[in-house]
Amino acid sequence: MSTNPEGATPGFLVWRLSMKWRVAVDRAVAPLGLTHAQYSLVASLYGMHRTGLRPSQRQLADHTGLEPLYVSKLARALEAAGLVERARDPADPRAVQLTLTDQGREVTRRAIGIVHGLLEQLLTPLGGLDGPRTKAFSRELATLLDVPLDPLDPPTKNETEQP
Repeated sequence: MSTNPEGATPGFLVWRLSMKWRVAVDRAVAPLGLTHAQYSLVASLYGMHRTGLRPSQRQLADHTGLEPLYVSKLARALEAAGLVERARDPADPRAVQLTLTDQGREVTRRAIGIVHGLLEQLLTPLGGLDGPRTKAFSRELATLLDVPLDPLDPPTKNETEQP
């Protein structure tokens, strides 16, 4: 399958690529005590902190695309590991804000470096991370991410036809 996608649907290829990526990241960050999902959370948190944000669990869920309940579960595990601190938001006592600990920042920096190397490997056939094909591919992926999907309300044939 990996060398001959003929006949495969785009949905199947997206699924296969996402599974390949998840497994590779899981294996790469396991020595740091992280899973792919935990990495996604701490790396996103790291990036948000660098821009001056101290997000709530809900904001982090919206940013990552993970379910809020799953983010809460991951945050608790990361807190138990000493990588994240959870605290009530003084402005909204229902919200829980997340912050990386010093150890969490160090582990996250190391994990980001490892995952960046994996990304370079993955994108080599497209010209590398900064290549024009990669940039075009990224724009196409972003376009697809912006499409709302509601499995209970699929578009009708008329809505999918081009004028």
